[in-house]
Amino acid sequence: MFFKKFVEHTGEITLFLLKTLITILKKPPKVKHTLKYMEEMGVNASLLIILTGFFTGGVLVVETYPTFHKFNAEFLMGALVSLSLARELSPVLVALLVTARSGSAIAANIGTMRITEQIDALEVMAVNPFSYLIAPRFIAAILMVPALTVLSYIAGVIGGYFTAVYIYGVNDYMYWEKLKDFTEVKDIAGGLYKAAFFGGTLSIITSYFGYITKGGAEGVGRSTTTAVVVASVLILIFDYFLTALIY
Repeated sequence: MFFKKFVEHTGEITLFLLKTLITILKKPPKVKHTLKYMEEMGVNASLLIILTGFFTGGVLVVETYPTFHKFNAEFLMGALVSLSLARELSPVLVALLVTARSGSAIAANIGTMRITEQIDALEVMAVNPFSYLIAPRFIAAILMVPALTVLSYIAGVIGGYFTAVYIYGVNDYMYWEKLKDFTEVKDIAGGLYKAAFFGGTLSIITSYFGYITKGGAEGVGRSTTTAVVVASVLILIFDYFLTALIY
């Protein structure tokens, strides 16, 4: 039973993605709709991302400094923080936070429109629901998750700097020098590729489960929970394969 549902949903999500891409190519969504969702997903979440990024960088230093100190390698703290954030932590944490914050809202919003027959009304009025509801969210997520990842990376590097230099007494010049020496363009670019992929994944998954909602208010809650869980798990699974592929 589980395997049957898994195959059905996989096929339907693939078709859902293809319909979204075809819609974007044939009739792109209005810019104002895309900008609206970019503001919701990106601008309104920026403070949350800065806060979590800053403390993530600090935690990295707190966790690893004792080990580095044993080998007199404290001067490498900047490189460690930069590479950990750029390659892995910033893209994944941002994607999971956006899924929890905006993904749940997407699923609940579209799910509510489905059970109140607003999507049916759009179709009756010859408005393509994919062009009006799905495509702008998809584009916004692909653009804003990488942007938030950059924000998270910068905040994390600063958080790591303050923890390393002002709490553990690491030389501030060596922190920045080793950060620059060890961080390459491909490290940051790889993280941004992953972030864009995660953005597309979370928007499609949450939109899909919202779109197929049934069963009234209880169904909206069920769809929202399922969407967030499935999107989060897929982000972590895809992270493994993308890391192996890129690096």
